[in-house]
Amino acid sequence: MAIRGEFSSRIGFVLAAAGSAVGLGNIWGFPTKVATNGGAAFVLVYLLLAFVLAYPVLMAELIIGRSSRSNMVDALGNISGSFIGRATGIWGCITVSLILAFYAIVGGWMLVYFADSAVNMVGLQSASDWLLTYSVTRNIIFCFIFMALTAFIVVGGVKSGIEKWSVRLMPTLVLLILALIVYVSLQPGASDGWSAYLVPDFTRILDPDLLIDAMGQAFFSMSLGVGTMLVYGSYLSKKENLPTIGASVALVDIGVAVIAGMLIIPAMYVALHNGVEIFTPEGALIQGDSLIFKVLPALFDTIGGVGVFVAFTFFALMAIAAVTSSISMLEVPVAYMVESRGLVRKKAVVLMAAIIFVLSCIIILNFNALFGFVIALTTEYSQPLLGLVLCIFAGWVWRRDTILAELKEGDANAEQSLFWKIWPWYVRFVCPVIIALMFYRSVF
Repeated sequence: MAIRGEFSSRIGFVLAAAGSAVGLGNIWGFPTKVATNGGAAFVLVYLLLAFVLAYPVLMAELIIGRSSRSNMVDALGNISGSFIGRATGIWGCITVSLILAFYAIVGGWMLVYFADSAVNMVGLQSASDWLLTYSVTRNIIFCFIFMALTAFIVVGGVKSGIEKWSVRLMPTLVLLILALIVYVSLQPGASDGWSAYLVPDFTRILDPDLLIDAMGQAFFSMSLGVGTMLVYGSYLSKKENLPTIGASVALVDIGVAVIAGMLIIPAMYVALHNGVEIFTPEGALIQGDSLIFKVLPALFDTIGGVGVFVAFTFFALMAIAAVTSSISMLEVPVAYMVESRGLVRKKAVVLMAAIIFVLSCIIILNFNALFGFVIALTTEYSQPLLGLVLCIFAGWVWRRDTILAELKEGDANAEQSLFWKIWPWYVRFVCPVIIALMFYRSVF
């Protein structure tokens, strides 16, 4: 059996896990949810729910991963001692592969706009026209480039691939966001955006839709339920204090979402000041892909010669956010192929990347029918249910003395800690109920 990889440092793990959590959802989903759900009131609810709901599930994944030292399928199989655990692990691998299949398409679009800003710098108008014309060929080419980039990093393994690149990419991501915040905040109209983002509307705080939105954002932004944190946890040193390191990951993820809001919302109001439409006919702020590919490029066009450099920086930032998430997703099925199926890492990476790229191509060729369907199937249905099952495994199936023994590896006094007094019953009773209610509300 091959020697398993391990993160060489705490900062390497935190940046890799936070990179997994910090994806496009933090940057294009979170800010507009804040602005349309009562500003800072939403941020407060989100922060509360991130620690009330997402952190305990994150801890379940990290503890299961580090204790089992294995991929999702073997880890859950060992805990349950039955076929049900392995089946759940395979379901997680399939879900994360489907998420990566649509994510790679969107990551490809980020590369398209990044390439467009690069060719605009040197005045290649015909190349820009080709890049910005929606076509199946363009989408497949850039999806392939995105998957190749992801596979290139994952082939390097834990230390020389995932950790090495996360430690480079995550600080770059934060610096780019901060530089753009400074630039955007100096533009006319930005102050209106700051007040939309930071002034709380407390009348909205108990609105069920706001609570569902905040809960969903907290859960999905930490990429929970699909085994990415479980697999990263399995590469973590036994010396680390798990509750502390889990809190670090949660804080970095939340922090990036909050500073992304400080960039996106003021930028939208600068766009409004410059004559760009930022509201839907119903009066809500435009969000998602329309925000990233219509509103912001229109803004960059209105700010003169410097716009092309701002666009270049912004889409570099978006591409980095996409890649730091995609490497963790690809690692989930790769770890299974290497450990359970005995494949060499390089072969496992190429095989899984090829399968996921084929799935992406199928979605691209049947875009209207499949794109929205696959997103809903994975993120609205499969992911919360997997999170629910993980809580049941951690709270009801797994022996409590085994969990405590794992926590004591990194903290000899774990039994006396506040974490141990709250987490075991919390993940047993509270988390499953909250997740089940959230799932019921979002589906019905």
